[in-house]
Amino acid sequence: MKDVKRLLPGALISIALIAAILYFVDFRTMWNAIRTANYSLLAGSAALSFLWMLGRAKVWQTLLRDKPKYIDVLFAASEGYLLNSFLPFRLGEIGRAFLLSRKSGMLFGEIIPTIVIERIVDLAFSAAILLAALPFVVGAQGSGNIGYIVGGIVIFGLAMMYVLARNNKWALDLFHKLSVRWPSLQKFGGSFLESFFQGLGVLTDGWLFLRFLFWMTLDWAIALVAYYLIILAFFPQAQPVWTLFVLGAAAFGGAIPALPGGVGTVEGAVSAALALFTGDQSTALAAALTMRLYNYLNSGILGGIGLMREGQTLSGVYQQILNFRKKEE
Repeated sequence: MKDVKRLLPGALISIALIAAILYFVDFRTMWNAIRTANYSLLAGSAALSFLWMLGRAKVWQTLLRDKPKYIDVLFAASEGYLLNSFLPFRLGEIGRAFLLSRKSGMLFGEIIPTIVIERIVDLAFSAAILLAALPFVVGAQGSGNIGYIVGGIVIFGLAMMYVLARNNKWALDLFHKLSVRWPSLQKFGGSFLESFFQGLGVLTDGWLFLRFLFWMTLDWAIALVAYYLIILAFFPQAQPVWTLFVLGAAAFGGAIPALPGGVGTVEGAVSAALALFTGDQSTALAAALTMRLYNYLNSGILGGIGLMREGQTLSGVYQQILNFRKKEE
């Protein structure tokens, strides 16, 4: 019941957005758009979705200092994205760290910081591409200032993690002093923080962090091309700047509290973004639903293969994650 209560606000947001979408969309127009779409372009986008997942695994492996095998990172990442599509509270992030720790022998606390860093940099890329497209959408004169603010917040967050990584001994000593009255907390927290700071160490290695940024930039470029192909399949007149705005909107839509996988919020963000350019809400929703399938395709196939290789099921992994979380708490 506690988890249900936590899920309720996101569920209400998803249901409200789905209701709004259904109210404004003409389903005959949407179906006709799906039927007449350019499937050659959609096939190219589908192929790029797998290339994107291969690149995302390389991004994560780089943050992990190449300690685990690439194949283990690839399947763990795919399984995590698959779990995020069906499980609440973004448990896929915990799930992929948990699954990779069992495959690689790395500590769970050492893996988690790399996911945090990856997500923060993802946020920076999302904000950058969204704000880059904003002047072309609404002619906003002050969007540059907003970009500086968002960029400053992201850089500040990374800087704070860098400071923690460089001064981990001081932080550990402070934790031990503050937790001296709670021996069990001190024992568990000290062990976790040691591995956590070890994971943050990637920020102190300049060459390693540059490699990470290279692979991250390449992966976002693949996503931009794939999304542009989807948009072109439905709107032949589409301009590249549309993709910047749509992909940025999709990323932020996925960050809004919602049902698992961002159901409703992602479709609402994408269709609204496309409708600003085209005025065609129904065809925009057809493109948004296709992008949803794009997101499910790579994680569904690669994540499914990974689970079968390990003799796991979604429900089984979910229960293991819950047990692991209770044990850690």
